[in-house]
Amino acid sequence: MQWSPASTATTTSSAAHAPSPWSSRRFAARPPTARVEVLIPDFQGNPDAIRAVVEARPDVLNHNTESVPASIAPSAPARATSVPLSCCASPKSCAPQDSQKSGVMVGLGEETSELLEVFRDLARVHCDILTIGQYLRPRATICPCPPLHPREFADLKTEALRLGFRHVESGPLVRSSYHAHEQAASLGCLL
Repeated sequence: MQWSPASTATTTSSAAHAPSPWSSRRFAARPPTARVEVLIPDFQGNPDAIRAVVEARPDVLNHNTESVPASIAPSAPARATSVPLSCCASPKSCAPQDSQKSGVMVGLGEETSELLEVFRDLARVHCDILTIGQYLRPRATICPCPPLHPREFADLKTEALRLGFRHVESGPLVRSSYHAHEQAASLGCLL
């Protein structure tokens, strides 16, 4: 079995217009046992770009929510906008059978109630998989917030499952690709 995380993200403004044209051709030509997960940018809300990725039929479509809206501006100034739920909502309206995934970083000074609101929003748009990980600051001067305790990660996982997520990975070192094969398998995405 092959598992191939892939990304259509680019650093140019063209990412807002459409994903790379290779995606549908490459996905169609993949071996029958290969599975593909794509991690997409928000495409600046362009529904045509999101639809193009969905039409390529990846097995799992991932868009990282990153954090609660109040924490996004300090941690990623270029993305100082509200949580882009359209990236999770649009694919489900185009291909409801496909698996959707999002990731959230914690430890940026957010409140548990803010995290649960983001979880509720993602559950409302039928996001299937949620990854919750600790923000690891690159320097001591950036976002000096204390790390979460492992028990807090367990509690967040319990709450997310209660809200209807089909699979949740939650822990200090969890990232969106953490155990991707197992995440997909738990949803029946693998042969």
